[in-house]
Amino acid sequence: MALADDVVKNIDRNELIELALAICNIDSPGPTEAQVAEYIFNWFQKEGFRTRKIGLLSDRFNVMATLPGSGGGCSLLFNSHMDTAVRFTDTWTRKDPHLDVYHKAWIEGDELIGEGIVNDKGPMAAFMIAAKAVKESGVQLKGDLVLTSVVGETSHEPSDGPPGAVIETKDLGARFLVTHGGVADYVLVAEGTGFSMVSVEAGMVWLKITWVSDQPGFYTPYLPTRTTMRESPNMIVRAGVAIEALERWASEYEEKCSYKTQQGAMVIPKAQIGAIRAGNPNGISSTPQICSLYLGAFTVPNQDPLRLKDDVEKALKDAGVPASEIEMYYFRRGYEAKNCEKLTDAVRKAHVETFGSEPPAPNSPTCSMWRDINIFNEVGVPAITYGPRSDSHSFKRSFTVDALYKAACVYARTILNLCNQEKPAPLK
Repeated sequence: MALADDVVKNIDRNELIELALAICNIDSPGPTEAQVAEYIFNWFQKEGFRTRKIGLLSDRFNVMATLPGSGGGCSLLFNSHMDTAVRFTDTWTRKDPHLDVYHKAWIEGDELIGEGIVNDKGPMAAFMIAAKAVKESGVQLKGDLVLTSVVGETSHEPSDGPPGAVIETKDLGARFLVTHGGVADYVLVAEGTGFSMVSVEAGMVWLKITWVSDQPGFYTPYLPTRTTMRESPNMIVRAGVAIEALERWASEYEEKCSYKTQQGAMVIPKAQIGAIRAGNPNGISSTPQICSLYLGAFTVPNQDPLRLKDDVEKALKDAGVPASEIEMYYFRRGYEAKNCEKLTDAVRKAHVETFGSEPPAPNSPTCSMWRDINIFNEVGVPAITYGPRSDSHSFKRSFTVDALYKAACVYARTILNLCNQEKPAPLK
């Protein structure tokens, strides 16, 4: 306790703010993480950490820094992602993708503001400064401390274009890291949880749902007299009926498939239509014979994605608009952490020592999304996520300077606790 207090006293609040603003003002919407990755790599090198670039692509690489332990202790890996979610090219998904809040960071009063601050370079700066304070204290950890910054957590994925048309994928980020040496006994993913300890996250299924007309592509003057939307030769019109049916299905789905962990955390898997393709805006004088909707659904651990697909197909049939084809083009499974008690105990203790109270219970949204803890839990490395969370999620995303500082304090205390615990002997 006294040692941890001394280390925490060496966490420089101003240095933390400066680092957070520095890396958050290097705009890094995927796939443009290279500049901030170089900055982070150089920072770790300057601070005397053992550093390594881990990436399949020269301009999209993960950064891993290590503070080696003396041996015999538990190793701990921190992880955050460098990519931010909003790009200048997102003109069909955002009404204002150019706003500074998506690409820059700044201070207003006691608040740090910006998409990158919240998701996810602010928490990254917190564990970087925490690790520096531990290193500069001269404390010899028994277990290795590993610090990782990855690409592609908010990545786009290929859908129905030719191979190579979209060369992004989450496989370039934490998955590539973990299969190329980025492993430890425990993983703490530093992301926004409102300082609750989250040990479960949702998976994802993306479906392409297509309607193909069995009628001609009528030139508008020859369009038959209208009957019902279900019978329309225009597949956009028919898809309109399907949208209503899919909205009803999504409402029932999240209620029917909710998942509660033994610790009481709730995963509520939500779904929505994220894209539509049909017709040609440069030539709209004939009936579109093809229309595709793209449905994204989050899933709970152990959920069967094929049954989900079957349920969507049934919902459309029951609504009188059966699809010509339903194709699953993306699937990632959700996981609940196993054997993570040492980590959760260390984080809980560090939280209490920092805040003077127990961590709050996780709220459902923080358990019902995709995060990189799934990658580590998939390969059997116990992982949880913990960090400061923005209270505003619509436009001006932010959290206080004090929240980021306290995150750094919790991270430093967790390092000193967990990395100095003896690693259990292997089972014979």
